[in-house]
Amino acid sequence: METTEYFRYLVEEIHSTVFATVDQAGRPVTCAIDLMDCDAGGLYFLTAKGKNFYDRLKANENIALTAMKGKDTLSCVAVSIQGKAREIGPERLPQLFSKNPYMEKIYPNEQSRSALTVFQIYQGNGEWFDLSQIPIVRATFSFGGIQELESGYFVTGRCIGCKLCYSKCPQQCIDITQKPVIIQQEHCLHCGNCMGICPARAIERR
Repeated sequence: METTEYFRYLVEEIHSTVFATVDQAGRPVTCAIDLMDCDAGGLYFLTAKGKNFYDRLKANENIALTAMKGKDTLSCVAVSIQGKAREIGPERLPQLFSKNPYMEKIYPNEQSRSALTVFQIYQGNGEWFDLSQIPIVRATFSFGGIQELESGYFVTGRCIGCKLCYSKCPQQCIDITQKPVIIQQEHCLHCGNCMGICPARAIERR
C-alpha cells in the first residue's frame, strides 16, 4: 500500500490510537488519542492547550502511537508509527469537527472550543502488522522526507546452505532454494530463531 492508504486506514478504520509522549523526567506517558484526518502531509489530531498532553507535545515533538483493529489476536491488524508532531493551530478545527461530528458533544460551542488546537504528525516511520493472514504480513512505510527504516533479520554471504534456519522458522518464510537463503521480510515475525540456530553466524539483526 501507499503511505496515504495506511493513513486512511488509521483514520477511517481504526481512528482511536494509544499515543506515547515523554514527560519532563524523560518517562513515557500514554494516552488515547483519535486521529481525525489525513492527507499527503501527514495525520491530524487535536487537543486542548490546558492538558498535560499539550505540554508534553510542545516540550518534545517525538511521539509514538499504536492502533489495532480486530476481534481477537489472530484477526488483528496493528499499525504503529514513530515520528514527530507539530502544532499547526486552530485553523483546521472546522474541518476536523465536520469530519468527526461526535466532537460537538464534547465541545458543543465556539466558546468551549477556544482552547483547542490542531497538531500534525508530519514525519515518521511506520509499520503494518497483519496477524489475520497466513503467513503473517508485515510492511514498513515512511513519510515527511525521512528514510524508511530497515529492520529485522538478514542473511549474509557467510550462509552455508544448511537450512537449519528454515526448520526453526514459525512462518516458514525463508527461501531455501538459493544460497545465501533469503528471509522474506514481508512475512517475518522478527522472533530471532533463525539467528539463534545458524551454525555459520550468517544471520544478522538490523
